[in-house]
Parts: sequence; structure tokens; C-alpha cells
Amino acid sequence: MPHLVPLLIRGINNLSDARYCAGMGADKLTFVLDPALPDHLDVKTVKELAGWVAGVELLGEFDQLSAPEINAIAANCGLDAVLLHSFRTEAELAEIAPPVYMEVPLESVLAGGLAIASATGIVVAMPGLVAPETQEQLRAIGQQHPLWLGPGLEPALAQELATGLPLAGLFFPSGNEVKPGLRDFDQLEAVFEALEVD
Repeated sequence: MPHLVPLLIRGINNLSDARYCAGMGADKLTFVLDPALPDHLDVKTVKELAGWVAGVELLGEFDQLSAPEINAIAANCGLDAVLLHSFRTEAELAEIAPPVYMEVPLESVLAGGLAIASATGIVVAMPGLVAPETQEQLRAIGQQHPLWLGPGLEPALAQELATGLPLAGLFFPSGNEVKPGLRDFDQLEAVFEALEVD
């Protein structure tokens, strides 16, 4: 099922989410693999989860690990790309083998001067509805950089951003199972449906 823009689901930590999101047409799934980050997964778990999905790109989320450590984990897990939580210089980015997405605070993006030309994408969480002037700034940034915005699980805002801005895509958080195999997908389903192409 095609969507208005590509969709990335972050923080997959269970098989229910992995299979549901892949089946609903998500383009990319991320797994938190850096021990410095909350709710990180070990390599064995990520490889098991990845083995159950097909047709999606797999990304690992990292923060403090060095480029050689990231490269080793990415190769072991068969990752298509990585998502970095902290700023790296262009020299550091050049040492990372897979394509790199960079998470950047909204304030930093709006302040300008993004020196991350080699990043495959810029990932920015939205605080909710933003002022028209902020949307204009984001429009200009989206025309220069591959911009991924995260509107939270807000279907109306997601649809507004997807239709109103030149985005590389949108990202959304995954969730936790109530118990193994039991998961409420109502919020994610509403987002997927709001972004379906008629």
C-alpha cells in the first residue's frame, strides 16, 4: 500500500511491531543498538527480528560508539544504514561504512549552518504544530537536504506535513508489547491510514 511519503518506524524491539510495520508498508525500521541508549537490543535479538521481515531497509540507532564499533555491528546485523543521535564531523562520518542518517534537534536545524552534507538524511522530531514561519524554514531546508520529520503519532499533523512540505519521509515511534505476541496497534494504524495514497 503506497503512502504519501516514505515511512520510517523507530525503535523496533519486538516481532509484533517488526512484522506489522513491514506488512503495513513501512519503508525503513530502526533498532536501537548502542548500549548508551535506553532500551537497546543486543545483536542476536536484532538479527532474529530482522530475519522475520523482508522488503524494508534496516537501520541501527547509535550514539556514543566509535566508527569501527558501528561498522562491526552494522556488518554483523546486515544493516542498510545507521541513524546517529549525536553530531559527528564530516571526517567522522567518512569513517562510517553504511549510509548515515543524523538526528538533529529542531532548534539546531532552524538555526541553519548544517555542516552534514554527507548525511543521507536529517531526522528531526516535531514538537507538535509549528508556526507558519517555522514551516517555511522547514520547506527551505527540505529543498536542500533529505529531511525526515517526526510528528509523533498524530495522523492529522502527519498528513499535513506530508502534503505541505518537500520531505524525504516521516518517522514514527514503535511501541511495546503488552505481553509477548500481544500489541495494540490502533495509533500506528491511524497514522498509516492517514498517509495512504487514495
